[in-house]
Amino acid sequence: MNGFRVLLTVILTCVVTYTLPVIANHGLFSLLPVFFGDMLAMGWPGQFNLDFLGFLVLSALWTAWRSEFSVNGLVLGVLALFLGAPFLTTYLLILSYRSAGNVAVMLLGERRGGRIQNAD
Repeated sequence: MNGFRVLLTVILTCVVTYTLPVIANHGLFSLLPVFFGDMLAMGWPGQFNLDFLGFLVLSALWTAWRSEFSVNGLVLGVLALFLGAPFLTTYLLILSYRSAGNVAVMLLGERRGGRIQNAD
């Protein structure tokens, strides 16, 4: 679990370190026109963006599902969709500590993960 936490921390640090100067140089609100403009151009940057969007949607759905589509889960899902890796790495770090390293509980939630744990 410690190796996973280190990986999450490295990803979070790298993405935030890269993102802050990009926002400073290009602004936050130029993201969407560039993101979707690349997809409309039908080149490799657009293909990458479409692929990445798929991962964002899957991350958002998993986040909402893990919280059983509660109001909090839906809010977290929206955050996952729009904040990407910084959100997901932070969320997984928090869950890794809250679950005391129990991967089933971390990934499935208390009710589902606890059921698997009790089945052993």
